[in-house]
Amino acid sequence: MRTDSSPGTLPAREHLPAGNAGTPVLDVVIPVYNEEKDLEPCVRRLHEHLARTFPYAFRITVADNASTDGTPRVAARLAEQLPGVTAFRLEQKGRGRALRTVWSASDAPVLAYMDVDLSTDLNALLPLVAPLISGHSDLAIGSRLAHASRVVRGPKREFISRAYNLILRGSLQARFSDAQCGFKAIRREVAQVLLPLVEDTGWFFDTEMLVLAERAGLRIHEVPVDWVDDPDSTVHIVRTATDDLRGVWRVGRALATGSLPLDRLARPFGDDPRDRDIQDVPRGLARQLVGFCVVGGLSTLFYLLLYSVFRQFSGSQIANALALLVSAVANTAANRRLTFGVRGRGGAVRHQAQGLVVFAIGLALTSGSLAALNAAGGSPAHSTELAVLIAANLAATVLRFLLFRAWVFPDRPEDGPVSTVVAAHTPSAHLLPATAHATASSPTYATTSVPGHATPAPYRPDGPLPRRPLPHPAYGPHQTTAQVRAGEAADGTWRDGTMPLQPVRPHYTDPGDPR
Repeated sequence: MRTDSSPGTLPAREHLPAGNAGTPVLDVVIPVYNEEKDLEPCVRRLHEHLARTFPYAFRITVADNASTDGTPRVAARLAEQLPGVTAFRLEQKGRGRALRTVWSASDAPVLAYMDVDLSTDLNALLPLVAPLISGHSDLAIGSRLAHASRVVRGPKREFISRAYNLILRGSLQARFSDAQCGFKAIRREVAQVLLPLVEDTGWFFDTEMLVLAERAGLRIHEVPVDWVDDPDSTVHIVRTATDDLRGVWRVGRALATGSLPLDRLARPFGDDPRDRDIQDVPRGLARQLVGFCVVGGLSTLFYLLLYSVFRQFSGSQIANALALLVSAVANTAANRRLTFGVRGRGGAVRHQAQGLVVFAIGLALTSGSLAALNAAGGSPAHSTELAVLIAANLAATVLRFLLFRAWVFPDRPEDGPVSTVVAAHTPSAHLLPATAHATASSPTYATTSVPGHATPAPYRPDGPLPRRPLPHPAYGPHQTTAQVRAGEAADGTWRDGTMPLQPVRPHYTDPGDPR
């Protein structure tokens, strides 16, 4: 999807409205595996911090992914004792699987997660989620590699972290600074569309999510953090590094072949000052001109290099035709991807065929220039030939851009019937007895109710922003816990929702848009 002309599939970012409501604004997920020792102090410390500093309603969700120790019992006890704490049990391992499952079932507009060791200072939590609440950003990450961050860890982990991020920058062109800091947040409507594209269910989940979001043009906010390494971490460094490198290869290959439908993540224009309409100038023209000039300059250098090579063993006309043919194919492919933002293989053959027609026109211009030069000067010097070819190519370049924009990669009209896309996810709502928490075949979501209080109303994007409720004496030994069955969101299904979409070309996007 070409983002300079299409409305996108995500709604415009808006500031969540302030007001009173029962649904939490923030859902902080803590994925755990065999963490019975550290879980309770972590949750109590996080709950105390949020209750003291966070101005809106919140929820803490313990996502237990197949623990075999006493972690489920500790999580259930915390859900009974602390208001706003819930427990979620999965029978399969994988941090990514746990996050995807819980985030898909959550009704909070802002979703976050942090590691159970709380290595990241909690004072960064509000700056992390504030850009998401305000509508400024789509995702937010804590960064241990920012200049303002303060980090305490050993040289081994420091080297591994920096080497991994250098690999991401070199192979996937990632611009975010820290992929694996366990301190991230995402807007719920973005998660509903982004997470089905993320395949990894383990530690590479974070990296894959960020790379896809960045390539789709979503805005990622980075927060410098204070971070102290946990010497008792159970992460297997070698196995995790191997899995991450495999994930880098898989994602890089998918991006190179254009098999990922990143057009689903396009934001509509209008929520950024750069998107305001400028009278009498087609949208995207300035950016396309810059991209076309860069590609054209590189193509010209490539063409001249090829011509000089071919000229060593052939005449000027044959050398010009061969050099122009090879450079024209490369030029069409580069403009298709970089200038006009076409991704995927759809229409590639047709675009190359049309590009060859444009090539024929350029060939006629340059060959005609050479013919006129030879007729006028007999045997001109090589430098003279190059000068004439440069002038002829400049004229052909202007014509090529006009033909590319108007014929090969034309804008699609934005009017037409509105289609509807439905993302289906329907968690079951069957109540289970409390003893079924550890034996249910599908994940269970522990929810807390208080006698005398009404059931919280579901969050509505156009409704008021929920604020944190005041403490109530009923919280404590009188509260009850019910187990609610949640659907297997890891299988790619989502809760029902509809959004109007304009008909767009399915494989256009804008890889150069920094947003």
